[in-house]
Parts: sequence; structure tokens; C-alpha cells
Amino acid sequence: MSLIPQLIVNGIIAGSVYALIALGFNLIYGVSKFFNLAHGVVAAVGAYIVLYLAKILGLNIYLALTLGVVSAAAVGLILEKTVYLPLRKRKASSMVVLVASLGASIVIQSVIAMIFTSQFQSLSYFFSNQPIYEIFGGTMTMIQLVTFISCVVIFLVLALILKKTLFGQAVRAISDDEEVSKIVGINTNRIIGLVFLIGSAISGLGGILVAFDTGLEPIMGFNLLLKGVIASIIGGVGNIYGAILGAFMLGLVENFGIWKISGEWKDPIAFLLLIIFLIFRPKGIISG
Repeated sequence: MSLIPQLIVNGIIAGSVYALIALGFNLIYGVSKFFNLAHGVVAAVGAYIVLYLAKILGLNIYLALTLGVVSAAAVGLILEKTVYLPLRKRKASSMVVLVASLGASIVIQSVIAMIFTSQFQSLSYFFSNQPIYEIFGGTMTMIQLVTFISCVVIFLVLALILKKTLFGQAVRAISDDEEVSKIVGINTNRIIGLVFLIGSAISGLGGILVAFDTGLEPIMGFNLLLKGVIASIIGGVGNIYGAILGAFMLGLVENFGIWKISGEWKDPIAFLLLIIFLIFRPKGIISG
């Protein structure tokens, strides 16, 4: 039996995870114009909230999942209101805000490790009897299928919101020019806050689905951030269409790249692809 169909499915699964991180990352970058390095740890927050509520407190898994997404969204909004907004008001450079986001990420990751330890933990037993589906000649679990469907649905909803709603028009206006947006009466801080809320919720969902599929550890947020950022740069930073294209390209290239060699080469392959794009197409597949 050919391995190619399974490699395609594996690439789609990985791409779906990367897309959930990249969609939120690009949405936030579009209005804030800085690389939010705390975006990945927000995904870890969502996952660990589910771990605490469902595994430790015994809460219903679906209610825990919902509260995990809400918690991730809340953390993203709190970071925006307590760290990034004050820095913007002080006219801090993008580099200063980036460093602040890195600091916030390290602090939150350390708090997670202090509370839950640095050991690898699993949530997979909640869906231990999940069915296996055959798609494109390959197989994927129910959680992996849910991840793919979630990715597609969220992308379509975001695209519709950005094109057809007043909120979407405001987001696009701020992405084009924040100062002009203020002049025409848009409450830019409110819109940016809502974008952080939405983008962080998407990231939280991505982290939770990864935890259900493969497990969780405090550093998972950093690992997800790396792939999300690479996908964003490949596809085009600040563009949700680019996020989708970059994520699935990265997932497929990684899985086909390790076909004949060790799986340890997955990360080097991802960074090699990033370097190629930075040299030959620095604005990505779809620019800004």
C-alpha cells in the first residue's frame, strides 16, 4: 500500500493545527503590527485549563473545553489591555512590544510549569474509543477530523466577518492605517481588543485540540508559535488567506520531507522552507 495518501492526510492534520495558530496570529498582527510572541502560550493556557477542569476537577469535558477557549481569549485580552495598549499609548516601537510579549510568554509558561509541573500529560483518554476515518486513502482520528473541520469553519467565518460586517471593515481599516481610522471615528483600541479576544480564542482552541490528540506540556505553546509564525510568513503575514495557504503548505512539506529520512528532520525542514521564502519571496504567497 502506498504511503502517499497517508502522508497527504498527515500533512492536512498538521496544517490544520498550524492554521488555527496562524489565523489568530495573522489576525492580531494585522491590527497591531507586531509579532505577538505570547500567542503560542495562550494556546497552552487553553489546554491546561481543560486539563485542570476536566481531569482534576472532573468537570464535563465539553464544558471544560468551552471554558478553556474562553480562558485563552481572556488571557489574550488581558495582555492587550495591561501590556500592549499601555506601550502603544507611549508610542513604543514594535521591537519593544515584541520583547514585552516574549517576556509575558516566558512568565506565563513558567507559571504553568510551576502549577502543573513540566511533565508531559495527556487528555487523550477522554476520547480513547474515538472512531478512525478513512479520507483520501489515509486515516485520521475523530479529534484530527474535528481539528480540520474547525480550521475550515473558522477560516470561512473569519473571511465572511472581515468582508461583510462593520466590524470587519473596521479591522481592515485599522490594518491599512490606524491613525486615519481614528480620524474617521473608529474606536481603534476597542476593535484591537476584540481582535485579540478572537485571535486568542482561536489559538486556545488549537492548543486544546492538540492536547486531546498528542498531549500537553508547558513548552507546547512555544512549539506551536514557531510553526504558526513560519506558516504566517510563508503565506503572508497579516493575511488570513495566507495563513491557511502557508499552514497547509508547511504541513505537507514537513510530512513529505521526512518520508525517506528521520522524523527528527521535521523542524529543520520547516525552517529551511522559511529561509527559502525569506530569500526569494519575503512577503509570502499573499502579501499583507
